Amino acid sequence: MILPIRLYGDPVLRTKARVVTDFSDVPRLAADMLETMYDARGVGLAAPQIGLSKRLFVWAEFEDEEEEGEDSKSRIIAEHVVVNPALEVLDATLVEGIEGCLSIPQIYIDGVPRVRALRLNYQNERGEAKSIELEDFNARVVLHETDHLDAKLFLDLLPVETVGEHRSDLARMQLEAKAFLKELKASKGKK
Repeated sequence: MILPIRLYGDPVLRTKARVVTDFSDVPRLAADMLETMYDARGVGLAAPQIGLSKRLFVWAEFEDEEEEGEDSKSRIIAEHVVVNPALEVLDATLVEGIEGCLSIPQIYIDGVPRVRALRLNYQNERGEAKSIELEDFNARVVLHETDHLDAKLFLDLLPVETVGEHRSDLARMQLEAKAFLKELKASKGKK
């Protein structure tokens, strides 16, 4: 099931996510999150982005080259469900790169600094302990999604002037987020 993605300005994106202790709904939720991520043409999606305060995110590794008109699902190397992540920096060299965010649609900014390599310790959708070493693009994705769990956005890593260049788009998103929350509250009140 495709879930609505929360936009910049939604308070859930600025609330630190809670540790997952009950894994009973994680497999179904992860499947929905992956479907939502693919539908939005993303490479990662964190639970706060769908309104849930859970330390959980999904991400997919893709082949590097995309052929014109090719379905992105045909390029998947691996899908990952990450619960309760803990990161260890392996190479603290800061590398600047371009980032976007499904909660901040259509804004891509170059110059976002991230460490080059890390070890990700986590639990999978069944609660089993896992560990993987990542570098470059995949490390960037994991850091971006882990930031969501810690109530941070990639914009927080950029100079104020750079973020200010997108002020009108961000203000529009905040209004859309507020309208969505009002609609959500009204629909819950009818039940």
